[in-house]
Amino acid sequence: MDRLIYTAMTGAKHTMGQQAAVSHNLANATSTGFRAELHKLRAVPVQGEGLATRAFVVDASVASNFEPGPMQNTGRPLDVAVEGKGWLAVQLPDGREAYTRDGSLQLSANGVVQTRSGLPVLGDGGPVTIPPDNEFLVGKDGTISALQAGGAENVINVIGRFKLVNPPEASLVRGDDGLFRLQDGAVAPQDENVRVAGGYLEGSNVSVVDQMVQMISLARQFEMQTKMLQTAEANDRAGAQVLAAR
Repeated sequence: MDRLIYTAMTGAKHTMGQQAAVSHNLANATSTGFRAELHKLRAVPVQGEGLATRAFVVDASVASNFEPGPMQNTGRPLDVAVEGKGWLAVQLPDGREAYTRDGSLQLSANGVVQTRSGLPVLGDGGPVTIPPDNEFLVGKDGTISALQAGGAENVINVIGRFKLVNPPEASLVRGDDGLFRLQDGAVAPQDENVRVAGGYLEGSNVSVVDQMVQMISLARQFEMQTKMLQTAEANDRAGAQVLAAR
């Protein structure tokens, strides 16, 4: 009987974990550049001196769906969307690099290009800074060009270039802040093939319909596993009554 309890108990526990991931995905269905989180479960036999007759359910892997989200035209000069594969590099408070697809950027009081959360966006020479009173454009290769207001017409100066990277997706891990990093803590090199679109934002790649269907399926699985625990309890009670009657 304890075999049933082991399987149902761990199954219910990790089903709740999957529900949490689905809820997190749904909460970020409209977040710019968000990547859906995926959980996969598998059964692992309990190792011991006896036969492997019991199994736990474990979270086999926590992965991310790297499929691109829909492109949305905003016309805002500081909005940048990565086309296809690739990432924007940002600088963390401890000086390390992280990667994001959220190109909804803004300028600090000092003219530093940063994310909505205040992290500097990296260029080929460090954080990107834009001079005041300049209009600017972002090229396909991430080059930032500025046109000084009131200056000579058709005089455009290149002031920097976003650092665009494209490390293998299997080497990326999501942090608690939603940013991705290389698992080994290394720094990804610039990839000349990554392209961006200025004036666009990439939407979340979460499919609300798929996530709702998955949520309903997980709710049914949790209910089934709870019933299995109740069945195990009823069987235990009935067995105790039979033994007491003798």
